[in-house]
Amino acid sequence: MRDGDWVADTGTEIRGVLKVMVDAGWLPGGVAVVGTGSMWEFVAVGEIGTGLDGAPAAPDVYYDVASLTKVMATWPLVGQAVAEGLLDLDAPMSEYVGGGPYAGGAVTTRQILTHTSRLNPVTWLERYVGTEQDLIEAILLEPLEEEGHRYIDRGFILLGLLLERLLGEPLDRLAARVWRPAGMSATAYGPLPRTPSVAPTEQRIPGTAPTWGVVHDEAAALMGGVAGHAGVFSTATDLGAFARRLLLVHSGEDGPSAFARFVRRSWRPQVPVGEHYARGLAWLVTEEGLVYHNGYTGTSLYMHPETGRYVGLLTNAVHHGRRRTGLFDLRAAVRAAF
Repeated sequence: MRDGDWVADTGTEIRGVLKVMVDAGWLPGGVAVVGTGSMWEFVAVGEIGTGLDGAPAAPDVYYDVASLTKVMATWPLVGQAVAEGLLDLDAPMSEYVGGGPYAGGAVTTRQILTHTSRLNPVTWLERYVGTEQDLIEAILLEPLEEEGHRYIDRGFILLGLLLERLLGEPLDRLAARVWRPAGMSATAYGPLPRTPSVAPTEQRIPGTAPTWGVVHDEAAALMGGVAGHAGVFSTATDLGAFARRLLLVHSGEDGPSAFARFVRRSWRPQVPVGEHYARGLAWLVTEEGLVYHNGYTGTSLYMHPETGRYVGLLTNAVHHGRRRTGLFDLRAAVRAAF
């Protein structure tokens, strides 16, 4: 199928599924960017939330991308640090963190990126509130779990903190230096103003305002909204720009570089996690070569390096509760389009 037809057909399919979800009251609305090369199309259905004067979903509306933070902020910063010789994927954390001994001191960046770190899978950070213990030390002191693949937020929390130490600046400033050259002028960590340009996430307590302009993830909120695993807000326009940039780097059209080698390595299977897909470095990789990552709030980014095609999906599916009805089917429809 020609690229133009694929973009149009995929956009139509996503629009139809989103409309069903909105009409059923499963989510207030959503936005998608569908593209390849210099061609892209935006799909916007519904509103940003209930009771907000009908503010429409649009390509320039900010959404809490949740765990897409892992691949939009932390992963590229790790790649840059590796490219510059500041970080070794296979060096133990103890090499970068003084003190110890730590149960997690032998954990490597590669293990964190492939979710095989054996770190505590429970993200809950409330236990450290009011203590004098540094969070890096607290995470590394926890006993390690059994070997195997297990999706763990704590590893990316650890990487975010480590990057700040290695590079000497807050994570949000470091990430901005990744985003701006890629043309991502809107992407940022929160807080953001509570306006019709920002989609609220969940109303946690009946009769109160929804979480709006501040991070939905509780652990990231305890960290001031800036963390390696969550906290980023972005738009469909910026998500498309991010996908374009990565696909360009992967193809080699941007020229050879250590970061390009890191991207290619990241998008190759590293650890099998299912019958038809594996974990690369941070990303999931299917046997058809599709590379993707999801975010809890209802966001996703899918790329197919061989064809240069991509779909970015932004919704606030948690707006009506954490069941996120219909989200699995929406993501399945996007995957099937490739």
